[in-house]
Amino acid sequence: MLKQRVLTALVLAPLFLSAVVLLKPVFMAMILALFILVGAWEWTRLVKLRAVWLRAAYVGLIGLFLWAGWYYIDARGSLMPLLTVTAGWWLLALLWVLNYPLGQQADGVSQLVKSVAGILVLVPAWMALVSMHTQGYQWFLYLFVLIWVADSGAYFSGRAWGRHKLAPKVSPGKSWEGVYGALVLVAVYAYLASYWLALPADGVMAFVLLSLVIVPVSVLGDLFESMIKRYSGEKDSGTILPGHGGVLDRIDSVTSAAPVFLLGGILLELIQ
Repeated sequence: MLKQRVLTALVLAPLFLSAVVLLKPVFMAMILALFILVGAWEWTRLVKLRAVWLRAAYVGLIGLFLWAGWYYIDARGSLMPLLTVTAGWWLLALLWVLNYPLGQQADGVSQLVKSVAGILVLVPAWMALVSMHTQGYQWFLYLFVLIWVADSGAYFSGRAWGRHKLAPKVSPGKSWEGVYGALVLVAVYAYLASYWLALPADGVMAFVLLSLVIVPVSVLGDLFESMIKRYSGEKDSGTILPGHGGVLDRIDSVTSAAPVFLLGGILLELIQ
């Protein structure tokens, strides 16, 4: 399994990095949309939408939202209302995770709520990522590396010192020590990256603090998807990425981190 994960990462990482740096925003938006649509298909499996036509209709609905979102971004419409609502949604998602197994019943209402949650998870994340990429790849790339740094810090510190479980009912492997390790590593990364991003000296501290906030926010995205998988009894969201599971398993942290990071960056006047 580890060998598969490493090989898949070695193949995909350079391709993704090249796309981020070299492609025009419209083409990058298309690639991201493809990932989101595959993630939407996986979401229908997790929320137990059985009929193929219903699953296809859900993916089509997500596609319509993305299509409309691109035209809105291209027209330079303000994302602040959407980002604010999305931040509120993730606060509700936190309460949902803390109250797991709330909503475990498999009735129509629960299924509808989880289906709507998928839209709130996927669409704002895509719009935030596309919006950042249209302003230059630097912020986009910074966020993805931040999440990778946080994941690495959490993994290694959790393996070495993990004793206190973060959310044992939802994801028994995560520990508070892992979160602390992620915070330390991200603080160093954010400070060093502030020079690469050429931030003004009086904005570095706020930038580092924003980056630290993104650590628990990204963990929440991971935990929320883990919770949805637990409801469905699935170990992975899919099998499309050897050794990594599905697309949702790879972008879960990004879905929460991207809109909150963009919102914070706009409020701090770091990002337009």
